[in-house]
Amino acid sequence: MAAKWRELADKLARQIRDGDYAPGQQLPQIRELVEAGEGSKTTVHSAYKALEAEGLVTSFRGHGTVVRETSPLKRLGVARYDKAAWRDRDEAAFVAGRVASGWPYKRGVPTQRIGRVTAPAVVAAAYGLPEGAEVYAHTRLVKEDDQPTHTLTGYYRPEHVEGTRIAAPTPGPATRDGGFRVLYDAGYEVDRMREELFARVAKAEEAELLRLLPGEWVVELHRSAFTADGTLVEFAVGVHAATRFAWAYDFEVPDSAASR
Repeated sequence: MAAKWRELADKLARQIRDGDYAPGQQLPQIRELVEAGEGSKTTVHSAYKALEAEGLVTSFRGHGTVVRETSPLKRLGVARYDKAAWRDRDEAAFVAGRVASGWPYKRGVPTQRIGRVTAPAVVAAAYGLPEGAEVYAHTRLVKEDDQPTHTLTGYYRPEHVEGTRIAAPTPGPATRDGGFRVLYDAGYEVDRMREELFARVAKAEEAELLRLLPGEWVVELHRSAFTADGTLVEFAVGVHAATRFAWAYDFEVPDSAASR
């Protein structure tokens, strides 16, 4: 026989999957289920923690336990970088995933922090910079409604962005069409991308910022943007809440023999 908390967790999970509780809807307060005879306070609390661990709900201090969005945001690994979008249509790269997901979007994701910083080791290595070298860093926390989805920090060599909106002293969107357009206007057209993905458990500060449970996983993204001659003009590090994204890659299969 299953424990009482497990039975309650399974019951609530069925109700969530059947649509009795919609995404974004708050579950009953613990005391309400206790008063309804669903079990003790400990039983209900354990059931809610189980639902959290299964990714069905999220608990926020002062806001109760809320059903999570069931459809993750699509992150298009190739189509998001379509030049016609950011160069010609004033659409930053992040717009592609939101359109594909049927989600609304706002232009110009605010930049929370901006300025010259000592290049972290991974950034210095990517750019081939000596220890202690400085780069420009744009750090932003991206949200859907009030729920954080990921952080993204773009790092740039000063000689590439001095005098552009990327190096502006006031935090805010670099431009409505994104940093790639700023680089393009400065004479650095992004022509090739490389993305590396690393799955790991969130650090304590990341879990707090992204509103994750202890032990939840994130996907760390390292993105390198190159010009046609191989110049690295942006190195970005993103930390994505793993359960809030679906990563999609659609590309032609190469044939190295055909190019010989």
